[in-house]
Amino acid sequence: MRKSCVERIARYAGRPGERYVWAGCAAAATGFALVSDLTPHRMWGWSAGAGYALAALLAWGSAPRRAARAVAVAGAALLPLVGLVVAGAGQSEVAVIERSGQVLAATGSPYVTAPGSVTDFNPYLPGMAVFGVLPGDPRWWLGGVFVATLAAARPRRVGALLACPLVALPFAVGGVDLPVAGLMCLGLALAGRGRAGGAGLALGAAAALKWTAWPALPVALALLAVREGGRSALRCAAVGLGTATAVVLPAVLTGPAGFFRNVVAFPLGLTATASPAGSPLPGHLLASYVPGGRVIALALLAVGALLIGVSLAVRPPGTLRAAVGRLALGLGLATALMPATRFGYLVYPLLLAALAYEPAHRGPAARDRTVERTPA
Repeated sequence: MRKSCVERIARYAGRPGERYVWAGCAAAATGFALVSDLTPHRMWGWSAGAGYALAALLAWGSAPRRAARAVAVAGAALLPLVGLVVAGAGQSEVAVIERSGQVLAATGSPYVTAPGSVTDFNPYLPGMAVFGVLPGDPRWWLGGVFVATLAAARPRRVGALLACPLVALPFAVGGVDLPVAGLMCLGLALAGRGRAGGAGLALGAAAALKWTAWPALPVALALLAVREGGRSALRCAAVGLGTATAVVLPAVLTGPAGFFRNVVAFPLGLTATASPAGSPLPGHLLASYVPGGRVIALALLAVGALLIGVSLAVRPPGTLRAAVGRLALGLGLATALMPATRFGYLVYPLLLAALAYEPAHRGPAARDRTVERTPA
């Protein structure tokens, strides 16, 4: 059985291999703390580095593997989260969510109609503002939704994923992609189990948070159509689109201009204010250094999306592993080609790849679904 993240690397070397994985994570986190110019990232790096180092020492000795992994989760995810919340420090996304919740409560829309500076923009879909309306720091709710949905999708690997640096960092500092990715994983897992309504509800909720969740819906529909038939796919589509529309449409109708400027124009780099999302990936490099590069990057992004769409129509996935693999490929290409992008978006293909290697669901609804079928 394949395993995810840290476990998959250590699988081939047993306990000695795991100790080196933790030691490598400790070195990477400490190095990150030394080079980062962001205080929340530095705080995470020192805490995570200590947690991984202690996990390596435990793995080196005779302590159970679970003890080492628990220490890694505590040092890399839980303790820095608590410390950053108490200190009132976090990524800029936390402030965006808090402000969007305040604007939503005051005006009925989470968007400023005429944003003038980068701090005025809210590039997320309306559902994200709910985390800013709820009491307390939004990170408690973001992390809670992520853990709950991931546990429902693949309960055997939550601890290992929380210990992974690519997950632990956004969990602590306030990355908004984790609950979106968790809901996507849950929706696809439910689609793989033949639960069309539940899949539509989870994917619709994810689609109400961020645009990055929308590609998961056609993938889930293709999977359901192959395994369960057209009616199940239509049920999933109706529930998913209905859920997303119920959340997004009121904000669009309340302030269409503000919605367009914040959620469409700003992420695509079509506003006078540039998005701070600028990791040196191909799309960003094209947009920054090549004449007409933004148009080229967007054209390549559209071509990639079209090819993935054609592949779903020509050869739809018949297994959960095939479905999440297709989606991980598409989101990986999108992360690389978007003009405004972050390395943190790689958490999507990471979590989807982990879901692909979860043991297949067994039960009354799982009748002979291990063989991929070709639709009639």
